[in-house]
Amino acid sequence: MDLEPFMLRALLAALFLGPLCGFIGVFVTARRMSFFSDTVAHAALAGVALGFWLGLADPTVPMVLFSLLIAGLILWLRERTDLLNDTIMALLLSGSVALGMVILSLLKGFRGELDRYLFGDILSVGWSDVWLALGALVGVGSVLLLRLNALALMTAHADLAHVSGVPVRGLNYAFVGLLTLTVALSIRLLGIILVTSLVVIPPAAARNLSASLRQQILLSLLLGILGAGGGVALSYPLNLPSGPCITLTLATLFIGSLVASRARRPARIAP
Repeated sequence: MDLEPFMLRALLAALFLGPLCGFIGVFVTARRMSFFSDTVAHAALAGVALGFWLGLADPTVPMVLFSLLIAGLILWLRERTDLLNDTIMALLLSGSVALGMVILSLLKGFRGELDRYLFGDILSVGWSDVWLALGALVGVGSVLLLRLNALALMTAHADLAHVSGVPVRGLNYAFVGLLTLTVALSIRLLGIILVTSLVVIPPAAARNLSASLRQQILLSLLLGILGAGGGVALSYPLNLPSGPCITLTLATLFIGSLVASRARRPARIAP
């Protein structure tokens, strides 16, 4: 079966970013950082607006830089103020979205581009986006694998990790940077509004079926591939937007994992 070039690019981008989001999402959900990833994704709107305001045809660079700035501010405020985490993230999320909307209201002719970043348009990605997704998969995935034991220990017990010699503060900043980069690059796949689903749903579904961290990581990788690739593959013949199709495919996989875990539970209890 021959694929159209745009469809091939979309599938490759989905197959690269899907497992990456699933991998990093295991630690995001375990560390209760789902709202953090959502805040970073929405902050990207201001970065996109700044890119258009500066006259850039592709606002990826300012989008990533502004998302990293917001992520750094979250950590900085958490360390130096008495504000709760959700208060800090809600403050920065609403402020960055408001800034983006104000800048976009002053610009004309970018409504189509804005919709693309809000709701995703993976069918329009170019080969440069595909290679960028592959680079993110190799780069971010390699760092996560190299620091897997330290991340697992820090996630389970930060104080024990510190006593064991793990540079908790530095590793935390590095993880936040990798998460921000992954979320920002995945916005073309799902859009600002839905990108968190690719980070949260695969590890959540994998947790229903796994008995160890290793199993959860492997299942989350697999579910990320199935959800992202399957959503793109379904969107074309059904003539539906790819972002929502990916999210609905992931939601279907989650429901399936929940049913499977419920069906296995009596077998576990009976002995």
